[in-house]
Amino acid sequence: MTSRTERILIIDADEKARTDLSRYLEARGFYVTGYSDLSAARALFDDNIPDVIFADLPPAAIRDLDTRLEEAETFTPIVACYSTESSADVVNALRAGAADVVLKPCSDDKGALDDVIEKLFDRVRVNRLNQLYRQELEEANRDLRDGISELRADQRAGRKVQLRMLPDREQEFAGIHVDHLIKPSLYLSGDFLDYFPISKDEVLVYIADVSGHGASSAFVTVLLKNLTNRLQRNLRRESSDDILYPERFLERINSELLDTGLGKHVTVFVGIISIEKRTLRYAVGAHFPMPILSFEGGETAFLEGSGLPVGLFEQPEWEVYEVALDKPFRLILFSDGILEVIKAKSLDEKEGTLLELVSGGRHTIASLNEALNLDGITELPDDIAIVSVTDTINGTDFTSSK
Repeated sequence: MTSRTERILIIDADEKARTDLSRYLEARGFYVTGYSDLSAARALFDDNIPDVIFADLPPAAIRDLDTRLEEAETFTPIVACYSTESSADVVNALRAGAADVVLKPCSDDKGALDDVIEKLFDRVRVNRLNQLYRQELEEANRDLRDGISELRADQRAGRKVQLRMLPDREQEFAGIHVDHLIKPSLYLSGDFLDYFPISKDEVLVYIADVSGHGASSAFVTVLLKNLTNRLQRNLRRESSDDILYPERFLERINSELLDTGLGKHVTVFVGIISIEKRTLRYAVGAHFPMPILSFEGGETAFLEGSGLPVGLFEQPEWEVYEVALDKPFRLILFSDGILEVIKAKSLDEKEGTLLELVSGGRHTIASLNEALNLDGITELPDDIAIVSVTDTINGTDFTSSK
């Protein structure tokens, strides 16, 4: 007989019946333990709960035993062993929690007993496997929750770093007022922006949109901030004046991105505003939509220009564009996420809506935020960044407009 690992408990006051059943089951290869009553068998439940129990017990005792097994969170079926052939006794035993009923002497009908045993152990094996899978799933879920909790902590830390990298809002530089808004679609943003003076009358402003989302894209924003800081230091030390030229600014970003090997590219608009010369010089690294330039009492339109994305090619070249700022002006920069929240079918219609908002007086961060209901959107389809630049050189403050 092949040795088996299943354990069977027999509870029967009839010593002969208990012994005969025990011998038969042991001959089948089972581990068998027998007790005369339930109280004598109770100690077994503290250490080594059996796989199946054969018991000649009244329904009340079967119910008590079944309750103990449920509290132990184990699937151990109970087989009631009765000498009676009364159907009422069989029904009462089943109602009390017995999985099956066999008639004593149990070993007389070996075929029926074998069928009961095989059926029960099939159920036991399935339930034990389910219990094992459930435990493994719970452990996997626990590990997943721990991982998510750690990831959220990392994202919170990363978000704090990103917020600290952004320039202060509501700043005045050389006669222009600059403000911004940035809303990430995820916890971390792939959009970035910055603005700062590079001379007594010149201010550099740029907006960038890193390909993709999440942590890897957010890392590139750190690289951008680090690069602009270094270029400003180089200018002060007179070791490099790259930051004074929009095309060379893009070239530096391009080389830095290629060196990282991250496989990330960036769309960028960078502009340098000269208050003394009243000009805007800019370069476009495949950025879209183009910024909107609005003159007081005059035309409102998207700037012209195009160029290659930054971080894809070894030796790209970018054209520098220049427009005259001969009237009080407003310049609004957007990342492409702004188009995702405008409810229009075509791209032309989306751009038209954006142009209408700005030409209609929605040129401040607060008014654009309100008009597009950005605070009311719980899940943004893409990161959104906006920069507003308003001319105040003549003492006119357009930031107070609608």
